[in-house]
Amino acid sequence: MVFGRYANLRRIERLDPATDYDQIFSLVTQYEFPWEYVQGTSIAFMRDYGVPSISALLDRTGQFEHHGQKRYDDTILIGYEATVETLESQRGREAIRHLNRIHGKYDIPNDEFLFVLATTVVGPKRFIDAYGWRPLHPHEVESMYRVTTRFGELMGIKGLPTDYEGYERLLDDYEAQQFEFAPSNRRVAEASMRIVEAWYPSAVRPLVRRVSIAMLDEPLRVALGLPRQPRWLSTALDRALRLRAHVLRVVVPPRPASRPYVHDPRRTYPFGYSLYDLGPDWLRTTPQRPRPTRSA
Repeated sequence: MVFGRYANLRRIERLDPATDYDQIFSLVTQYEFPWEYVQGTSIAFMRDYGVPSISALLDRTGQFEHHGQKRYDDTILIGYEATVETLESQRGREAIRHLNRIHGKYDIPNDEFLFVLATTVVGPKRFIDAYGWRPLHPHEVESMYRVTTRFGELMGIKGLPTDYEGYERLLDDYEAQQFEFAPSNRRVAEASMRIVEAWYPSAVRPLVRRVSIAMLDEPLRVALGLPRQPRWLSTALDRALRLRAHVLRVVVPPRPASRPYVHDPRRTYPFGYSLYDLGPDWLRTTPQRPRPTRSA
């Protein structure tokens, strides 16, 4: 066992998730499971596309098709801005107001907001359960639920679940009712996968695409209209991710306190960004208060 590998877990066990949820959430997402959290969130984004009414709106905006990398970075960075100094901080509140202004342009029903919010907590939790280097502690699960719920409250979403299990039921029930193939599902999903493919040399992009599809569960793959991948690929991917978790547990030292995980925005913002750089171009047609630039 790597010395100190469980130090953060011991710390989390001493914290109260009812009051210290922001601190626990930061430990989960920036130190204990940063890669897993990002992967789970990325798959959660794909789940949104399995609902035709959601994919149709995303398809109409053209953001993924024409500004895919920026849309990807902006989504992650707004979440980061909202939570890095807690949701109750000035920085957090400004990020939520900015997000609400973006959404306010569109007529999005409350049930879709609820579903999308549920994907952002259930998706990462399930991915960490499957491929994290250790199981999530109940305090960590509760912190994820509480941060998600407070995020939803500040967005004005109604009917929020009262525990993590409520989010899981909401997601599963909604998908059972609403998942259905539509051409817009596939267009937005393909545009999203092209973002990831572009990070790699052209020679391996076909494999990256196949791996991306193999990461999806069968109901989601069918709803997106993506081709079935061979069983050997799914099996190899599963084994590779479990091997990675084992290596992290017994070989790799924990992330030091001085080096929290931060999303690298340089593909879109090589010289840094401000909050009001995040979002579609129409946001910048109205004068807004300046914000300090965040370094890339």
